[in-house]
Amino acid sequence: MARRPLPRILTGSAFSGRAPLARGRDLARSAADGAFDVLHPLITISRGLRRLTVAGRERWAATPKEQRGPLCFLVAAGGLIVALVPYGPLLALIAVMAVSAWAGREQPPEEETGPSEAETGRLQALYEALVPYLSVEGDPSPLYAHDGDWEGAFTEYAFDDDGRLEQLRLTYPAYFTDGEDEARLRVEQVLHAKSGRGREYHFAWDEAANELLMTVLGALPTDIAAQYFVTAPGETVLGFTDPDSVQRTLPVVRGAEAGDAPPVVWRTGRRSTEPHLLALGQPGTGATTLLRSIALQALRHGDVLVVDGSGTGEFGCLTGRRGVLAVESGLSGTLATLEWAAHETERRLIAANRARQAGAPEPADTRRPLWIIADRLTALTHLAAVAGRDDPQRLLQVPLRHGRAAQVTVVVADQFESAELLSEPVRAHTKARIVLGPATVEEVRAVLGEPPHTTPTPQVPPGRGYARLGSGPVLRLQVPATPDPYDEATGEAHRQAVVALLPERTVPAEAADVHAPVSFTKRSVAVDVVPVDAQE
Repeated sequence: MARRPLPRILTGSAFSGRAPLARGRDLARSAADGAFDVLHPLITISRGLRRLTVAGRERWAATPKEQRGPLCFLVAAGGLIVALVPYGPLLALIAVMAVSAWAGREQPPEEETGPSEAETGRLQALYEALVPYLSVEGDPSPLYAHDGDWEGAFTEYAFDDDGRLEQLRLTYPAYFTDGEDEARLRVEQVLHAKSGRGREYHFAWDEAANELLMTVLGALPTDIAAQYFVTAPGETVLGFTDPDSVQRTLPVVRGAEAGDAPPVVWRTGRRSTEPHLLALGQPGTGATTLLRSIALQALRHGDVLVVDGSGTGEFGCLTGRRGVLAVESGLSGTLATLEWAAHETERRLIAANRARQAGAPEPADTRRPLWIIADRLTALTHLAAVAGRDDPQRLLQVPLRHGRAAQVTVVVADQFESAELLSEPVRAHTKARIVLGPATVEEVRAVLGEPPHTTPTPQVPPGRGYARLGSGPVLRLQVPATPDPYDEATGEAHRQAVVALLPERTVPAEAADVHAPVSFTKRSVAVDVVPVDAQE
């Protein structure tokens, strides 16, 4: 006998009720969403009231006890004024609801700012590398220990888009000898090696807080050409440095754009503490460019004497120009020029002293600055020693010792290989120092008296170096592009910028003999000597 099918209500699908249950869930979810949309303003206002209440409690707890009474009186007075104003309570209720709705709005989720896995590995490796230098045996709670936590030592850090460390602030223990240059240098070398070579880092030591801040420095601008800088008389722009190193900027033109740049300004004159300058560097690092830039700025307010010891004619563009007294490259002309400069310094001192004693103003010619610019003077010293003549550096003693009072400034540039031939007066009286080109920490310290706070870079453009004025800090320096305008190998724009700064000629170019030395001594009259026998 055939079996009848069971009623639908007793089948498995109907008995289980899966389809009605699914529909019930959808209905419940839709009802909940609708109720949330309806009650969302009330929920937002409630959340805002709760946040305002918590903030009020924290503010009340932070208020000193002696100020709570006046605060309660102020609140009560405000409530009384609101109650007396027409529609005041209603407006106050609306304002409270609006503020609560603003305070109760949903805040966007905070983005994770922690380091990535690769960045964490870099920080941990850097931390492990510093352990031998910032820890000692017997420390009960060492800040730096193998397999330790770097988060307690590195308080701030930042990475660039390539994942390389560009800023790091670390804390070191109080027993670390941060006052010794050798100890500092070891730590800086480790940070330089582990953070990535090929970049220049600046290290700022805070001995009081036992902290070290390492930052990556950008390249200094090399496209600033020679131009008229907005400076006062007695100020000379040696170059440009980092914005955080000086508290001054100058308007400059970079190509076709105008902007501001932080300069390294050297002040000369009677009130200067570093009236003379010495620049050292390797061949081709921009020492002659620096002297040419200084000479062009000095010609705006004074006279210039140039001694080109190398004899390459790098200062030929200044020959015969207004304010240029002489451009010498030979030994005889240099000796005569420097001897006249020494006598001129003495004359200025005597004339100024007599004017002061008489109560009269100083003569105008004693107030006009005189610049003595000497490039590779040690080469002429060697020639003078071979020829048995006087050392040209000896003639610089009077301008170096008494030049500040006589408005005479001496600028000397030479190379590291011949620095030991510099005389003692040149070393002692040149308080403004510049190092150009690649140099070791020991060489920079020997010239500037203090090591640089930055790491050297493998690629150094011409005119790049360090400067220190007196006892000031060591600054990065980029000399303005001031090439020889007669050198066709340089850029046309930079050469034209130098030509625009040259004074007018006072001697025609055809009549100016570059090779004939200019003598400041009185020429002797030639007399024909007739033998006695011939007279008889």
